[in-house]
Amino acid sequence: MDRKPAQNVYSRIQQNYPDYFAAVEALGSAAHNAGPLDERTLHLIRLGAAAAIRSEGAVHSHVLRARDAGADAAEIRHALLALTSTLGFPTVAAALSWADDILGQD
Repeated sequence: MDRKPAQNVYSRIQQNYPDYFAAVEALGSAAHNAGPLDERTLHLIRLGAAAAIRSEGAVHSHVLRARDAGADAAEIRHALLALTSTLGFPTVAAALSWADDILGQD
């Protein structure tokens, strides 16, 4: 899997629009620290949002971040499966396939 295109866009935005990027980062940080949820839970929520907007790159990113925050593969897959009645099977199936790009077939 090649993450270079997404990383290039991220880096270009950061480089070309430093004030904008700083504001987006500050907003994200403020939202992250606004309440009692732990890091693992926040990344599972963000993973669900990434699946909802059908963003393969964001699913990849939040699977990695959720895993780094302590979520295991079963929890990550369950977080996605739990979205079925809200997002529908095709969206969840796509998100699971993108998660498996990171998690493998373990």
